[in-house]
This record gives sequence, structure tokens and C-alpha cells, in this order.
Amino acid sequence: MSLDWTEKYRPQTLSAVVGHNKAVEELKAWAVTWLQGIPDNRAVVLYGKAGIGKTTTAHALAREMGWEVIELNASDQRTADVIEKVVGSASRMGNLQGSKTKRLIIMDEADNIHGTSDRGGERAIVELIKKTNHPIILIANELYDMSAGLRTACKPVQFNSVMSRSMIPALKKIVEVEGIKCELGVLEKIAENANGDLRSAINDLQAIAQGKNTLKIDDIVTGARDNKENIFKVLVKILKGTNIREAHEATFHLDENPDDLIQWMDENLPLEFTSPDDLSRGYYYLGRASVFLGRVRRRQNYNMWRYASVLMTAGVIVARSHRYSGFVKYQPPSLWRKLGQTKGMRHVRDSTAKKIGTYCHVSMSFTRSQLFPFFRLLITNDKYASNITAALGFEPEEIAFLLESKSVTKKVQKIYEQAQSLKEAEIESDVELFGGFGGADKKTLTLEPEKNVIDKKINEVKKPEIPVKKEGKSQSSLFDF
Repeated sequence: MSLDWTEKYRPQTLSAVVGHNKAVEELKAWAVTWLQGIPDNRAVVLYGKAGIGKTTTAHALAREMGWEVIELNASDQRTADVIEKVVGSASRMGNLQGSKTKRLIIMDEADNIHGTSDRGGERAIVELIKKTNHPIILIANELYDMSAGLRTACKPVQFNSVMSRSMIPALKKIVEVEGIKCELGVLEKIAENANGDLRSAINDLQAIAQGKNTLKIDDIVTGARDNKENIFKVLVKILKGTNIREAHEATFHLDENPDDLIQWMDENLPLEFTSPDDLSRGYYYLGRASVFLGRVRRRQNYNMWRYASVLMTAGVIVARSHRYSGFVKYQPPSLWRKLGQTKGMRHVRDSTAKKIGTYCHVSMSFTRSQLFPFFRLLITNDKYASNITAALGFEPEEIAFLLESKSVTKKVQKIYEQAQSLKEAEIESDVELFGGFGGADKKTLTLEPEKNVIDKKINEVKKPEIPVKKEGKSQSSLFDF
């Protein structure tokens, strides 16, 4: 079996990395700062779509700098214990060659650290970055899928999709080494089909060239992978084009559903339609499309997607009175960016509501609407704060949320430490009681006063007082009325 070409022709130096000149320069500048001591930015996160060379660039940097590599992949467990054992000690110690030689710690899929298998992993990585004496590179597909704490602890370096014209020289070098001849336009077509993914382009080339010495343009029909329409090309066909059928059919191959497409249209329509009348008519058709999308959600009748799709494409084209000239840089929906930026905060809010709701036997929505103000009042009171935190198992981020603090302050840390001390005292008391060594006289953690206060609050909100009819004289017989 032949060797995978993506591994066989993987770049060994930074100069061989294709299509990422700006990102490579940023990464090299960061690496140079480690030669002068421990810099402020001890970690960087390389983010961008899969298959564009992020991991390859990290390994090439290690070779050029003469650094050893410690890599933790997504297939490995990334719990707090594993990170401390595998990476933590190595990040603070020297090596056999001497303390001057650095170790480069690479963690792949940093935006996918979650679940039981990775419990405590994110917090352990943040602590590792604060204490490490060696450079750390995190790799992610989506920057805002990472937690806010992990994201702010790293310097972000963006890797964009590789342009087709940058792929062609790399593909040409491969076919020359393999002794394969190509007709005019073959490599250009493969690069175009790859949609910015160099790894997929090389895989496609290897699949097409299997058992052949010469590649023809017709070979790509059977060898090319299924390619999705690019959202930016579809936007150009809708906002600048005049062919209604072409614009509508382009959405059939788009890797976006109508709910996502209308967000793209809403964001970019004002950038293209500078005439107020055209903009008004365009938003009228988008509004009608939104009505059908709402009916789809309510009735689960996905046949109505076709009407929404026609209104978003044909409707917007006919709304334009003339074709606008000039280049417009289309933007992704700002709503998605805002949701990404607040993802961490919303996660903390929901985890807090779940703990309170479980303790009080109420729903999360009831907790958010009715009990949050009450618990915020309790947590600001020094008398109740530590007991409430111990009883519900609040984390520092959840305490900061209830205190409406933007970060974990000294006050938050103090409440958390007091709660931990209370929990430890309760565990020690339980052990003594179980062992029967006079534990009955020990003072255990009691949360009854707080529980009574909470129950009283819930009853006030949920159970309005209903007048009860007073009973009269008891009936002595069937005929006594």
C-alpha cells in the first residue's frame, strides 16, 4: 500500500508551508520572544478550518527552533489529571540536553475539550499556561468555541483558507516527484474543487493518479470529491447577479440551511444595496421569507423552505433597480459572533440555574426569572455566601456570575475557599461519625437556616395564599343540617 501523500510531502520547514505568510511571520515573531526569556504570551492558538496546515506549521516551527515536541491529540484523554501528568511536569522541568532547550507543547482540537472524558481539562490548561516555562501551541477550528478563559490566555493567530493559486505550485511539485504528467487545467481544477483545503486537494490528486502516468481533465469527474457551493459565491450571484434561476439553484448545493442563509443576507444586504428604495424592497422580501421560516419551525413542515428560498434569492434580485458596481467585502452574520463571544457567559448562567433548580426542585427557566435576584441577594451577604456555595457546589465563575462580577475577584475566591473549608469539615465529621469515635458531639455543616429561607422564597413566588373556608359545627347525624 502506497504512503499517504499528505504525510509523504508534509512541509518540514516554515518556508515550505503554503499560503500562510502572515500567520507564519506572526508565529516566528512569537517564537523569537522565547529566546529572550519567558514572554508575556506563553501560549498561542492557531485557528482556522481543518486541513489548511495548522498542525504542520507547529511541527515545522519546532524543527526550525530546535525544540522538542510534546503533543496531546483529541484522541487522548484531556482531564486535569492527565494534563498535569503528561504535560504539566514536562512544562516546568528541563530535559536531558540541558535547561536551555525548550519543549514545544502542542494541543490539538482545543475547541473540543468537553464532556466527562475531558473533565477539568480547560481549567488545567489555563493554569498550565500561567505556570509553564516552555512554549505552548493550541490548535482549534473555531476560536469562539473555546472557553473565554482559555481564549484570553492565548495569543490568537488566524489561518485562512489556502487560495487556489497557492495550491497549484505545491501540487505541481508532487506530480513532478511522482513522475506524473498532467494535461492543462488538471491541477487548477483540483485546487478549485478543494475549496481552500490543501490536505483535501492532495488526497484528491492521489486518488485520481492511482495507477495512472498521465492525468486528463476528464479523470477529475470520477476522482473529485463532492464539493459544496461557497457561501460568498452564492451571495455574489444573489446580490450582484441578474440570473434568477442560477442564483436559486446555487442554494441547492450550499452547505447552509435557509435559517443560516437569511442571516447572511440580513448582514450583507445593506452593504450592497446603497439605495434606500432598493434596500426597503429587499428587506420586504427577506421579511416574507422569515415568515415562512417561522412557519417551518412551528409546523415542522419543511416543504415551506422552498418558498423562503425563492423569496431570499429571486425576491432580492427583482428588488434591485440597477446593478451596483465596486467590490464589497461580505461579512459573516454579526449575530453569530455575538453568540460566540457570550457562549462562555451563557454556559455559566445555565450551569448556575441548573444547580439552584436541582436544589430547589424547580425548572431552570423559573430559576432564571424568579430566583436569580434572590440568590444574588444571598450571595452578597457574608453570613450566607459560603454556606450557599458549599450546599450548591458553586464554582468560582458561578459565584462571580451571581455577584455580577466580570472576573474571579479576591472576594469570589475568598467565598469559594470558605465553602471548600466547610465541605472538608463536613466530610471529616461524617468520617468520625461513621467510625464511632465520639462523632456525635462534633459540629457538622448545617444549611437548614438557608434552606428554610429558600423554601419560604419559593413558596411566596409559586403558591399564592388561598383563603380556606372555616369549618362550622361538626355534623352529628345524616339529618343534622
